[in-house]
Amino acid sequence: MILAWIIAASVAGGALSVGFAALFALNVRASWIPMLVSFAIGALLGAAFLEVIPHAFERADPHSVALTILAGILLFFLLEKLVLWRHCHTEQCEAHELPGVGHDHGRAGLMIIVGDTVHNFIDGVLIAAAFLQSVELGVIAAIAIVAHEIPQEVGDFLILLHSGYSRARALTMNLLSSAATLVGGLLGYFTLRAVEEWIPLLLGLVAASMIYVAVADLIPGLHKRTELRATASQSLLIILGVASIALVRMLIAEVHAH
Repeated sequence: MILAWIIAASVAGGALSVGFAALFALNVRASWIPMLVSFAIGALLGAAFLEVIPHAFERADPHSVALTILAGILLFFLLEKLVLWRHCHTEQCEAHELPGVGHDHGRAGLMIIVGDTVHNFIDGVLIAAAFLQSVELGVIAAIAIVAHEIPQEVGDFLILLHSGYSRARALTMNLLSSAATLVGGLLGYFTLRAVEEWIPLLLGLVAASMIYVAVADLIPGLHKRTELRATASQSLLIILGVASIALVRMLIAEVHAH
């Protein structure tokens, strides 16, 4: 019975968060996407610094987590280099364009998919751990995971679209990524103790992917527009992205308090 709850919650959690995010992200005008990338930057940085890193620090020695984040940033740097190498061997290749000047051959999108898949896997493990305590705690954990994933998933969709993915492909990739929630839930149920030991390091990699994509792939594109009005709107949307993560955290904390 507990296994059935874990499977149902993992599938529903992944599908609902992607579904709610898709309702917004896939219905925005194409002309809005470059502007809304600023919101995605804020959502990524907010999720990394307000959600993922604090949880990792609670579960393991902060120094080892920080080292994992640094190693993860280097890993994603090398991964992006491999993507660039695959597309082009010359300095003049269009694959070297900054975001905002045209799509980036899926570089940022690929980083997002990798990081989001690991994040979804961890969510599945956490759902399993909660249900193994009690069904009530498991349901609360699943709802909390859906709630905190929605603003981040919206940002992920926008980055995939900005990276040159079609709407259908962006939706498909996010649904496939969400399947990692079920994998994490099943592994968590059968081997929770062994899997839990890896969660802090995996969270470090998730944070590294979010920080790298925001800082290395997306923010440089914002600097292509230097006028005051553009800077003000970009800053406001970044703040709104961070605020969306902070608001969800506050609401979840309020629910837990009661």
